[in-house]
Amino acid sequence: MTARTETAVRLVILLAIGTMAGAAAFTHVHDLSVAHGQPDWIGWANAVAVELMAIYLGLELRARRRAGRPVGLVGSLLVAFALLSLAAQVAEAEPSVWGWTVAAVPSLAFLALVKVVLSNAPALPPAPAPDQPPGDWYEVPEQATTEPERSADPVPPAVPAPAAISAPAAALPPRVVLSNRPHVVGIIR
Repeated sequence: MTARTETAVRLVILLAIGTMAGAAAFTHVHDLSVAHGQPDWIGWANAVAVELMAIYLGLELRARRRAGRPVGLVGSLLVAFALLSLAAQVAEAEPSVWGWTVAAVPSLAFLALVKVVLSNAPALPPAPAPDQPPGDWYEVPEQATTEPERSADPVPPAVPAPAAISAPAAALPPRVVLSNRPHVVGIIR
């Protein structure tokens, strides 16, 4: 079997399981909504909102991982919507261990698919190298010194000249301030 064929078979299996798990989950959320007083169309709206939100959050989680952005909130929301779907499926089941187990299969299958698909996300690219190697950051650049031009009429300064600075300010590394850290003023005891 070629790699292309294997990829196609995996995609068909993924779509089949996803479609069946989604259909069962949609039905359970719809039925639970209707059983608790919602009109039929709102039952379907609830099912669409819960199930598609979980799918969207899975895709968003993958996109954020690729971009190297934080995934905490999106991951938490994904778990919350998957648990909401799972709760609706278990609530519709026969009150027995097997009833709850069988009713939980669509949600668990969805979670397993999300985990498998997300684990195939490419690794993050390495961080870009700085423009200058770290060893050069503190070296003082060579500067040409020239005598200032003297005016024809020397006028004594009214204020004494400040002491010469030994290192030019351009040689110091840039100050880095992290915006997500609180600035503390005063003494902490």
